[in-house]
Amino acid sequence: MIQRKQGKIINIASLLSFQGGILVPAYTASKHAVAGLTKSFANEWAAHNVQVNAIAPGYIATNNTKQIREDKNRNEEILKRIPAERWGQPNDIAGAALFLSSPASDYVNGHVLAVDGGWLAR
Repeated sequence: MIQRKQGKIINIASLLSFQGGILVPAYTASKHAVAGLTKSFANEWAAHNVQVNAIAPGYIATNNTKQIREDKNRNEEILKRIPAERWGQPNDIAGAALFLSSPASDYVNGHVLAVDGGWLAR
């Protein structure tokens, strides 16, 4: 990408790139690292027309979150906190990736885009 003076890198961060989390210190540390590396490489490679951004998904309905969604109390706690009042869908992440990989984001660099139904705004 640097040699051809063009490129887009999209890292996958998490809401825990911004928060501390509970009972998941290693995961939280790794997602903070993803956010930091995103910003660091964005600074290093911007002059080469390489944009480096990240998507920070919120609670997304996947196999990975099935157990939490099936726990009635935990599911209700999560949904109460999300202004959109729903779990995200994989397509919600796809839309953000499409934007960050398109020319529409050519001047977006070093950003960690939360796709969270408003979780962080609350």
